[in-house]
Amino acid sequence: MPPPVRPFRKVLIANRGEIAVRVLRALRELEITGAVIYSDADREGLHVLAADEAYRIGPAPSAESYLRMEAIVELAVEIGADALHPGYGFLAERAALSALCRERGVVFIGPSPEAIHAMGSKVEARRRMIAAGVPVVPGSDGPLDDLAAARASATAIGYPVILKASAGGGGKGMRIVRAEAELAEAYRLARAEAGASFGDDSVFLEKFVERPRHVEIQVLGDRHGKVVSLGERECSLQRRHQKVVEEAPSTVVSPELRRRMGEAAVAAARAVGYENAGTCEFLFAADGSFYFLEMNTRLQVEHPVTEMVTGLDLVVAQLRVAMGEPLGPEFDHVEPSGHAVEVRLYAEDPYRNFAPSPGRIEWLRLPQGPGVRNDTGVYGGAEISIYYDPMIGKLIVHGRDRAEALRRLGRALDELRVEGIRTNLSLFEALLAHDDFRAARFDIHWLDRVLAEGGLAPPARAASSDLPLVAAAIAHFERAQRTAADVRGPSHRALWARSARRGALRRSEWS
Repeated sequence: MPPPVRPFRKVLIANRGEIAVRVLRALRELEITGAVIYSDADREGLHVLAADEAYRIGPAPSAESYLRMEAIVELAVEIGADALHPGYGFLAERAALSALCRERGVVFIGPSPEAIHAMGSKVEARRRMIAAGVPVVPGSDGPLDDLAAARASATAIGYPVILKASAGGGGKGMRIVRAEAELAEAYRLARAEAGASFGDDSVFLEKFVERPRHVEIQVLGDRHGKVVSLGERECSLQRRHQKVVEEAPSTVVSPELRRRMGEAAVAAARAVGYENAGTCEFLFAADGSFYFLEMNTRLQVEHPVTEMVTGLDLVVAQLRVAMGEPLGPEFDHVEPSGHAVEVRLYAEDPYRNFAPSPGRIEWLRLPQGPGVRNDTGVYGGAEISIYYDPMIGKLIVHGRDRAEALRRLGRALDELRVEGIRTNLSLFEALLAHDDFRAARFDIHWLDRVLAEGGLAPPARAASSDLPLVAAAIAHFERAQRTAADVRGPSHRALWARSARRGALRRSEWS
């Protein structure tokens, strides 16, 4: 018998910033009360101003606020939330959070703790993928007990190889080894970094694929046993293993290859009984072969590009699946329409070694127009805190093809203005001017190589085109100072409070 459908009345979002605002919008469309948590640093955050209910969870440091797993679940129970959405980052891929929600009778909007645990360990995930017939990169059978085991495995596979943290991600605990003489030091460093980053110093070893692409497949599974693939995303533009630009679809994936990769991703999800939204990441080699890399058991930062080319709302789908609804026919045989590109706007200076630039956003102008979408968690007057990831937001564009999407991206970047802090806007302008980027000739190491060679000089802006903008910015600032409508003042907060469906924003000092 299929599980019953349990409509949600209230959902607690265990996150902040852009993703919390994104989930709130989906809840608003489904007429579900959206509650959020906030730290002292986020008291005036956009997710707090936009929510129906907001609850203080602790001081600014994330360890004392957004990572307080037991307190967050207890709050969900206390306020009568039917479910909890973890967003991404923080606690999103903690099997313990999913298990605690289950224990306390709160629906976790994500996969089961068993699925998260299976895919959270790269070694366990690799074992399951091999059993399911999903292609994986040749590597060690499990964690390496010692240097001798690492040496034997590397010799059997053949150099170059890469050491990876068993419990890791985001480039932590990874070392490329091109010759046996480098292995001992790389093994020591990889284990030390893995232990410091994840509390688990075990590492394993894989064949290092030269200049691959990073292509990922969006999957979605319901409680009725249906698992579908929603196509691929190109995520090869990375800096130090962190994604910078994402696209959908990939320029190197044919319809036949999309089908094969989709089938592999669905098999991977089925192997762990996966429910809700998830992403299978693959390395794509120059010869057209692909290998399972890992599964992200959550909603991805780059999910908007998939939404733009499919017309599907993945967060609404997450909510409906969590309520027990089956996936409808609109999720069958999905093919991309047009092309979408996403860039991640950060408060950092790409020409000063990506140094963070915290501070107050004095003025913010977001681009608009056909095919342009902004997912952001800030506003003019908001503060970029030193305590959290300095992402300002995501700019996503869509066009009939990649050429049109890139033209729209150029236009949108030209419209975008952020005053008061430094941003990585100039990096994207430089990328758009680079022949390799425009021709989609890149791999996961391309951006690091180009940056190291100084090959992405910031493009020059015509002084004459900037003068009117500077004058307008000054006039805007002076008007803001003279009136009570300053975005930092009470009227701005009141505007958001009035927009709440259930009246004024409910705040609580619960902690």
